Amino acid sequence: MSTRGSQMGTNPCRLRLALPGLRWLLGLGLFLGLQAVRSEAFYLPGLAPVNFCEAAAGKNAACKSSIPLFVNRLDSAESVLPYEYNTFDFCQASGKRNPSENLGQVLFGERITSSPYKFSFNKTETCRKVCVKSYDTENDNHMRKLAFLKKGMQLNYQHHCYKHSDENNLTCSGPPMEISGENTEKLNITYTYSVRFEENKNIRWASRWDYILESMPHTNIQWFSIMNSFVIILFLSGMVAMILLRTLHRDIIRYNQINPEDIQEDFGWKLVHGDVFRPPKRRMLLSVFLGQGTQILIMTFVTLFLACLGFLSPANRGALMTCAVVLWILLGTPAGYVSARMYKTLKGVNWKTNFLLTALLCPGIVFVDLFIMNLILWVEGSSAAISFSTLIGILAMWFGISVPLTFLGAYFGSKKKFRCPVHTNQIPRHVPQQTFLTKPLFGIVIGGILPFGCIFIQLFFILNSIWSHQLYFMFGFLFLVFIILLITCSEATVLLCYFHLCAEDYHWWWRAFFTSSFTAVYLFMYAVHYFLTKLQITGIASIILYFGYMMVMVLIFFLFTGTTGFFSCFWFLIKIYSVVKVD
Repeated sequence: MSTRGSQMGTNPCRLRLALPGLRWLLGLGLFLGLQAVRSEAFYLPGLAPVNFCEAAAGKNAACKSSIPLFVNRLDSAESVLPYEYNTFDFCQASGKRNPSENLGQVLFGERITSSPYKFSFNKTETCRKVCVKSYDTENDNHMRKLAFLKKGMQLNYQHHCYKHSDENNLTCSGPPMEISGENTEKLNITYTYSVRFEENKNIRWASRWDYILESMPHTNIQWFSIMNSFVIILFLSGMVAMILLRTLHRDIIRYNQINPEDIQEDFGWKLVHGDVFRPPKRRMLLSVFLGQGTQILIMTFVTLFLACLGFLSPANRGALMTCAVVLWILLGTPAGYVSARMYKTLKGVNWKTNFLLTALLCPGIVFVDLFIMNLILWVEGSSAAISFSTLIGILAMWFGISVPLTFLGAYFGSKKKFRCPVHTNQIPRHVPQQTFLTKPLFGIVIGGILPFGCIFIQLFFILNSIWSHQLYFMFGFLFLVFIILLITCSEATVLLCYFHLCAEDYHWWWRAFFTSSFTAVYLFMYAVHYFLTKLQITGIASIILYFGYMMVMVLIFFLFTGTTGFFSCFWFLIKIYSVVKVD
């Protein structure tokens, strides 16, 4: 013990240098050792494999023989109004409990119910009768149901008349047409189904979705487009960052080399150091937007990260929406803290009003929009209409959890403010006449192009999954695109802010927010383009629902992109004005 202690005491530097290396080697060895141990995989969302066996073997084995089959809502490509399966005059399940639905499924309008079809593992069924529907021609209600079924058959039901000839040709002459006839007796329609099991030894449980995913349209194009966009955006972002850092580094060196005893007027962005942190107009609204944007930004990041890990797999229906809503409710504290602290930094005094607006303004706009959409769904008799009890539950979570958490964050945020590296002059500096290129509108319009360029490909597939009933599963690429979007918004906003400061225009607060948030305007324009070119929606109610839901998406995008650009610019200004010599 003494010998080791003397050796360690003679060279303490060697000990400090050796310990991190030793920890690194131990960590590496532990990692490699874990890789050598046999492990078993598991499915993160909690949907473990289910073992099925035949009915005879299922009595004594830990497996199931009955395969449950459920039915969901029914909709079409020409309408966004879904209807519950039980709304139609089909065979209904009797004596079965419907599976419970989570919050996300309820908000998305999913209505999963038990079906009357019964499957047993590896048991072939041929023309098994489900039920018989009887219709009386003298009953007006029955005739209305028949007329509805007739419309469905006319959509995609064709009658073919095959004629056999000596040349073995099969022909179909003339388009399908209806042969009118009167039915004066009772009409019975028998519903049947057949089941056949075929073993496929090439499909594993982990890749059971591949045949569905590979059959999706544009799948190969999506992979190529995402990678191509990823490379282009990284290249452009690298060029912007390199140009900005080199120019800024040269300016800082030049400013610090100037002798303060020499009588020389400041120039460039240093000239406006006494006004750059002057509070803007409508500081209350700006701080509220920043608080709500922070809440949405954290919610989006955590949701996409969990989706990348597999917790929010499409197999776990409604999990994505449920996670997003719960996170938004619980993230009221960061929203209130950021909003109140920024409001105090901007020399605001009514922090309680700031708290109320942060907790109620933007969520209230979204709630009113969704409430109007829900009224339309209710009038149309759609199953997507949220029940009154669910609305009460959402309001209870909003006012009972989110609002108190927002107040808690606002209370602590109002106690301190962000420190600015320079003092603000009492008299505002005159802003010289700006050219067309340095005017706010031009920079705002240009600033949103690059961020939108890195998301429009993913946006196409996201809209397809929402409105065209296609499965979206590439959350890994979506998370990467989200990170690229944040980087691009930050760099574009910082670059344009630097150019405006060099032009002696120090009104950067709202401009920084609108520069990156203008991406939401391009998002809305793309939504209009998608509606006109990709969708076949008809009906006033469906059109109102489409644009009503898209406006919610645009508002959310407006808040978190604007917040990203603003705080990037704010951090940039604090850094550059803290490293230059200012009298």
